[in-house]
Amino acid sequence: MKIRKLETGEKLNTRKLYEEVFSEDSKDFVDYYYEEKVKDNQIYVVEEDGEIQAMLHLNPYELAVNGSRKDVNYIVAVATRKSYRKRGFMAEMLKQALNDMYADGETFTFLMPASESIYLPFDFRTVYEQNRAYYDPEAEVEEGTDVTDASVEDAEKMAVYMEGRLSQSYQVYAKRNTAYYERLIKEYASDGGTLKIYKKEGAVTDIKIAAEAEEVDGEKPKIMIRIIDVRRMLMSLRLKTFMGTCFTVTDPVIKENNRCVMITGTEFSGVMLMDGKPENSEGTLTVAALTSLVFGVKTAEEICADGDAVMSDRMKKELDKIIPLSQIYLNETV
Repeated sequence: MKIRKLETGEKLNTRKLYEEVFSEDSKDFVDYYYEEKVKDNQIYVVEEDGEIQAMLHLNPYELAVNGSRKDVNYIVAVATRKSYRKRGFMAEMLKQALNDMYADGETFTFLMPASESIYLPFDFRTVYEQNRAYYDPEAEVEEGTDVTDASVEDAEKMAVYMEGRLSQSYQVYAKRNTAYYERLIKEYASDGGTLKIYKKEGAVTDIKIAAEAEEVDGEKPKIMIRIIDVRRMLMSLRLKTFMGTCFTVTDPVIKENNRCVMITGTEFSGVMLMDGKPENSEGTLTVAALTSLVFGVKTAEEICADGDAVMSDRMKKELDKIIPLSQIYLNETV
């Protein structure tokens, strides 16, 4: 098996596999995807018998994490041709991509799973259920408010409004700018939907999605996250009060994450991180358990009960002083 990353001019060669595996996507949406999203993404493939038989796409996003900007990849379009499945293609592409993201200095990655069970063995953990605001044509609208279909001319005002709203309420979200909304308007249009923009006295007051009933009433998609760099992840956190502990992290995929760390800091200084000495370690936890902890899915006590960590009572109390990244808004589709 040979895995390689495609050059820009080769990316269109994956469209045949995309249409075969994701046959539920409309032609217009696939047109949009291959005209817009592949401009700046990365695509890993496995080639056998003269054709691309498996692929994995990394679509780049600029995220805000506790007020800091981070470049993060959204893993999408993970696919293997039916007759080539159960050969380990997906697993090897994923491991390669995770290690490449570590080498590129990324902190974590995320995806929307077809099934959570596929990604649990690779230390992804579910941290969020998408919660999108849908347009209801029968809902009352505040007097003086105009509701129209958003156009690319509205993109700048939409970005200013939504960035201000998200920055006040969420710790983790995709940063909004004009280009973000220009692309998103095209994305919804390609699938028969629109973005509705609410304006009062010329100012944007809300943005909602007008979509098919099946999307509105369907099950909420889940988002799973996987830590790429343990040190960068820990340095992104904030603290409730002074804390300090030493522990060991294990990671079966990214070997550089297998380390003992000493974490300390205050609510004013933020996290300070040093290499720890194994003889001073108060416990051990998997990279998956650390993901559940830092994104507020589980407490230190709960990850220990699951068998994903072993730690002293003192360490549990110290880790509880971390402010988890539980306020998440990741509603992107591709």
